[in-house]
Amino acid sequence: MLTRTSLTCALAVAALAVALALTVTGGGTLADRSPLYDWYTLDAALFVLALLLLRKVSRRHVVPLVLTGSVLVAAAGLLAPPRTSDDAYRYVWDGRVQAAGLSPYAYTPDDPALVRLRDAGLFPVGDGCATWDERRTAAGDCTRINRPAVHTVYPPVAEAWFLAAHPFGGGVRGAQAAGALLAVATTGVLLAVGRGSRRAALWGWCPGVTVWAVNDAHVDTLGALLMVAGLGCAARRRAGAGGALLGAAVATKLLPALALPGAVSGLLARRPTKGDLTVLAAALGTFLLAYLPYVAVSGSGVLGYLPGYLREEGYEQGHLDRFGLLRVVVPDRWAAWAAALALGAVVLWVLRRGDPHRPWRGALLVTGTALLLVAPSYPWYGLLVVALVALDGRWEWLAVPAAGQALYLVGGPQAQRTAYAAALACVLVVPALRRLVSAAPVRSARGAAPEMTKP
Repeated sequence: MLTRTSLTCALAVAALAVALALTVTGGGTLADRSPLYDWYTLDAALFVLALLLLRKVSRRHVVPLVLTGSVLVAAAGLLAPPRTSDDAYRYVWDGRVQAAGLSPYAYTPDDPALVRLRDAGLFPVGDGCATWDERRTAAGDCTRINRPAVHTVYPPVAEAWFLAAHPFGGGVRGAQAAGALLAVATTGVLLAVGRGSRRAALWGWCPGVTVWAVNDAHVDTLGALLMVAGLGCAARRRAGAGGALLGAAVATKLLPALALPGAVSGLLARRPTKGDLTVLAAALGTFLLAYLPYVAVSGSGVLGYLPGYLREEGYEQGHLDRFGLLRVVVPDRWAAWAAALALGAVVLWVLRRGDPHRPWRGALLVTGTALLLVAPSYPWYGLLVVALVALDGRWEWLAVPAAGQALYLVGGPQAQRTAYAAALACVLVVPALRRLVSAAPVRSARGAAPEMTKP
């Protein structure tokens, strides 16, 4: 039977789910962003309230409450088609191409050879091609697939997931359902790794999960799930399984490679163990094996649009749309090198001083630092950070994906600098305040000690 505290927390989670449902069904789209500001603010406030109330809930109610809330938060994202990203349409297309026995690395969506695979869901006809998620191909056809003239950019485990999801709907709603399944599964794994810890709610109830993982159905969620499972195995000395899961995570979206230093935390401060080498070998081996079937079919084409994507997104010299904070203090031509140097220093610190029993702590530091340095405008990259926060508990790092969300809505260099500067301040100031608060009782006890010795 629920206690009064548990019931109050459950009501807060229900209110959060309702707010998220309204956000998804009527809160605006990428073409009409202004309503999203208020809805996202309300969602964040209810999220914080629910987390504060969860701290008072008895331990026996934590797991069912966190899981139930996770289901509600994920379900809210299923109530409407994607509102703020069209990536899921590419997922559906890539799954369909593979189901037809073809390689998504070999053909572009607008290739005339694949006309037979088109349907009204991905290539609408007669609606004027005027909505935010539609554009014309070079031949003048309307499509919801972004970048229809280029090959896919997604690594092989992501492609395998698109193929696996294809029989269960074959449309964007199926991709959203798959995202919801992954989101709730991640909550379950977080509870298992954390032994029922309340911290799992930092992922399970996060409004970003509704928007990025389910409604927009980003495949980053699969990477987060595999990463969490891999770090959990690594922490429990299951090096082979941990490395394989981490390698699969990297072969899903590449970004989970940032978690690998955490998996071998402290490597440079001691003699490498068999477990360290097994983690690295299993990760590399899984990553390479995942590519083999696609290499056999497409050769070097498995790189797809990745090189072009990196140029387009501003990760090369002379075209810098990233590194917003660094460009305030270093010349543009040095920004990428400065980012690499700073990230290398953090990786070195984790390899020397990281805690091998808490591999997610080093993984969070490296991943969060990388996003602060690069300052991307895609908030779903931060799903990895949300998952790592749910393992480690340092909630201040949630400011990083929040900065990405703010930048995604507002856009522009000034918004990039402001949003990520605020995130950096949060990451630096909150731990300092935490140390001051924890040190205060110690100082008080020391000050009171002489009084206790008086006769």
